Amino acid sequence: AAVFVEGVADARRLGDSRWSWSPDVSLGWIEGRNVSRYRDTRYTTQDDVWLLSAGVRLQHYDADGGGRGWFVSWQPAVTHGRTQALSSPYEFVSTLGWQGRRFSFQIRHISNAGLHNPNRGETMALIGMGFGL
Repeated sequence: AAVFVEGVADARRLGDSRWSWSPDVSLGWIEGRNVSRYRDTRYTTQDDVWLLSAGVRLQHYDADGGGRGWFVSWQPAVTHGRTQALSSPYEFVSTLGWQGRRFSFQIRHISNAGLHNPNRGETMALIGMGFGL
């Protein structure tokens, strides 16, 4: 199980294009798992991991410019908890998704980019609900 709360600031258009960029902040939790082959290793799979990340989102708007479309985001993160997948206090979050008016669908990968071993990373599919504040 994984849960993320994300805040995306107002979009800033890139010239006259259908692209924009926005600051993006996430707070996430990934539940630990019980994988017996890693039970006696330095990094098990049992810890829950919390992470806080901030970065940038690039979004491509649909033809009517209504704020819906494909996006990618990149965020460096700090973590609490260590597992086989997320073994360092710093990770990188990469997301590819589609944002509608109220819903989003995302594929997210979190990894330390090989800066610390083990570096298995976590990949997940996320479904989101959007609220305007």
